Amino acid sequence: MRHEAGVQMASASVDNKWQKDAADQNFDYMFKLLIIGNSSVGKTSFLFRYADDSFTSAFVSTVGIDFKVKTVFRQDKRVKLQIWDTAGQERYRTITTAYYRGAMGFILMYDVTNEESFNSVQDWCTQIKTYSWDNAQVILVGNKCDMEDERVISTDKGKQLADQLGLEFFETSAKENINVKQTFERLVDIICDKMSETIDTDQTLRPSTTITPTDPGQQQASSSCSC
Repeated sequence: MRHEAGVQMASASVDNKWQKDAADQNFDYMFKLLIIGNSSVGKTSFLFRYADDSFTSAFVSTVGIDFKVKTVFRQDKRVKLQIWDTAGQERYRTITTAYYRGAMGFILMYDVTNEESFNSVQDWCTQIKTYSWDNAQVILVGNKCDMEDERVISTDKGKQLADQLGLEFFETSAKENINVKQTFERLVDIICDKMSETIDTDQTLRPSTTITPTDPGQQQASSSCSC
């Protein structure tokens, strides 16, 4: 009961943060992104490195879900990113999957020093297919590539899995700031390209279409954009 109450309090706090963030409309697009993967693969460190350019090895496991906001300029648009950091433990799965709906992009992460996290990638892909939009964009990330002495998953093996799943692939290090920014920028570009394709094929859409969230678990375009 204490565990459930703690999770409910954490979720309520996140929802309050989300409501305040949603009130800021100074952007052309808002994209909801999720970082998913097994516990301890480095999701929180990865997010903090990108959002705050900081790193600490003292992070504790994420309880439920949390998010940070970062605004970037891509393809002449001001894009506001809501980046959600999800808990990897099984006991939080029912909470975190509720936030998949409306996510336009996923960073699916494993730890190159942890074979179990790599073997779980397929299961996480199934979660995405089950709970997210059909056209959500996904990038596979092998994190902690700075730890070469402890590596058990080769770069080639990671690339092979990405090719098998039809995903783009990066190896990264939050600690050494390797490919962190590049991963997010590539994911945003893929989403923007997908939106442009939809606009080109549906003349009822206009470039000024704004992607805004309606609740923490769902977001939609101001028109009928299916991206």
